[in-house]
Amino acid sequence: MVARRRLLQTAALAGGVALLPPSPAHADTSADPEGTLTDLGPASVTTPLGNGEFVGSVLYAATRGLSPNVVGAYDLTADAVTSHTDVPTGIGVWAMCRVGTDVYIGTHSRSDLYRLDTVTGALNQVGAYPYHFIWNLASSPDGKVYLAISEPGRVVEYDPATGVSRDLGMPVEGEAYVRSIAADETTIYAGVGAHAHLIAIDRATGAKRDILPAALAGRDFVASLALSETHLAGGISSNGEVLVLNKTDPADHRVLATGEKYVTSVLIHDGYVYFAGRPSGMFYRCAIDGGAVEALGVAQPEAATHRLLVHDGRVYGVQDGAIVVFDPADRSLRYVNLVQRGFRAAPEQPMSVHSDGARVYVGGKGGADVHDLATGTRSRLGIPGEPKTALTVRGATYLGVYTQALLYRHRAGETEATLLARTGNQQDRPRDLAYDEATGLIAMTTQPEPGHLNGTLALYQLRTGRFDTYRPVVERQSLYAVTCQAGVAYLGTNIQEGLGLPPVTATARLAAFDLRGRRLRWQVEPVPGAKVIPGLAHTALAVYGITDTGVLFEYDLRHARVTRITKVSARGSDLHIVGRVAYTTDGNAIYKIDLVTFTVSTVVDGLAGEWFGGEPKLALDPSRSALFGLKGRNLVRVAISGR
Repeated sequence: MVARRRLLQTAALAGGVALLPPSPAHADTSADPEGTLTDLGPASVTTPLGNGEFVGSVLYAATRGLSPNVVGAYDLTADAVTSHTDVPTGIGVWAMCRVGTDVYIGTHSRSDLYRLDTVTGALNQVGAYPYHFIWNLASSPDGKVYLAISEPGRVVEYDPATGVSRDLGMPVEGEAYVRSIAADETTIYAGVGAHAHLIAIDRATGAKRDILPAALAGRDFVASLALSETHLAGGISSNGEVLVLNKTDPADHRVLATGEKYVTSVLIHDGYVYFAGRPSGMFYRCAIDGGAVEALGVAQPEAATHRLLVHDGRVYGVQDGAIVVFDPADRSLRYVNLVQRGFRAAPEQPMSVHSDGARVYVGGKGGADVHDLATGTRSRLGIPGEPKTALTVRGATYLGVYTQALLYRHRAGETEATLLARTGNQQDRPRDLAYDEATGLIAMTTQPEPGHLNGTLALYQLRTGRFDTYRPVVERQSLYAVTCQAGVAYLGTNIQEGLGLPPVTATARLAAFDLRGRRLRWQVEPVPGAKVIPGLAHTALAVYGITDTGVLFEYDLRHARVTRITKVSARGSDLHIVGRVAYTTDGNAIYKIDLVTFTVSTVVDGLAGEWFGGEPKLALDPSRSALFGLKGRNLVRVAISGR
């Protein structure tokens, strides 16, 4: 272990000269003046669904991350989507339930509750809550609606008869998420995380008791719930288990193992517990009164099933842009594409952008839109997850995909991406990718699953396909930005570990990891109080980074100290160096930093990029004559000069 005084050097902030090559690398200049903006149309168009509910023979399914989000009505009799209803607020819908012929819809960021009258088609907002997420909704037999709230984890009751919402408080103090909820005549059941609890709340008295079996202590989430008259079923993360529990005697229970990581949805129907797993996308069932778990089939490999419903004896699974139908009578499994049946697609909030020179990849829910720059056409590369970052090396594009921190590869002309590796180690969010020419390694940084400690550095060897994961690298922090040079990976960190876990460190760090010796060389805190370093780039003599608060720093590799800092913007993101200047964005403007004078100018303004989670991104074209970002939800090319 390196002595702590070496690990956490105090960064001396002093004036200095630019640590740049003697003459700038010449960028290929664009025919357009710097700042010229070309609109390339919607960045990523898709139909990600978050939930669904049946009223009669019509499935009402809601989207997430679109503008606007909609509820589409899929009529089983007509085999067509017959109407759409716009949801005016929130960035998406995870939560739905039914009371009579009314469908209730819960949004997130902002968290509003709507009632859709399926008889008249009228949509009315009936509640608004000062929390980040409405994760789930459930209705009780007497028509109350219960909301699973997150950040902090709370339960709220809405009474349609009076229009009044009643806050029932936090089922478990200190826990950030109520992820699942169910209710019967007497009891509300709340599934809690990031440290799993299953709380039974007496509807009459408000008394709470934790009924999660001791065997499941230490799990992450009770992520899904379903009720029958006699039993409660719960999907448990992150070991892919299902709890089947007798409501009158919680000691009478079984825990079903699946070999999956997540159980995304559960349903009790006709004496069976049905459930869906990830990463496989497999449907399962098991008799409530005992017996083995049956694998029923995979309709769409690795797809997430957000909700399981029953109609006319069949089991329906709601997936992104589709439903899956299982018929117990003949054990058939059908995949029904709702987009082909008229479900409206719309621009989503993208999560990543990357250019290989001929194409631009825009990552989002369920894959990436690939823009052909020569023809102006766009195609969809389906990936069961969310590409958070991408990198092109030797004609192949590598994508870091959420969840499970997966690494995929895609070559131009291929209809599908190839899964190369899973990070494991309780990781789920890839944050950045970089290539080191000296070692032939691709480095991927990751953030752990909710409630877990320590991010990882994952290394993929192009020549052999070997994949190694290192955890921890910087203890009690996630790894975010990465840039590689001459056998060293320079890392920018995030003090936030798994979501829902309070940070235990105060300042983000810059660290150097030896890719040959596979060890941490040093780490420093370059900017006091910075929480994240989301962007890094390097020259031969220095590493440049930008913080979450938009502060750019220069770290002199020869003298092992921070030599200069400057305020660029209100927030930081990706950082690219072209010649003697650097470029970054705060989502609304693209900034140019002269690395000789350390002065800042604005290249283009007024972008108002609608990035998922408010995390702006910026891609550099390999020609070094253009950047790619967002204006609203459209992909834009911005010409640069690199000088």
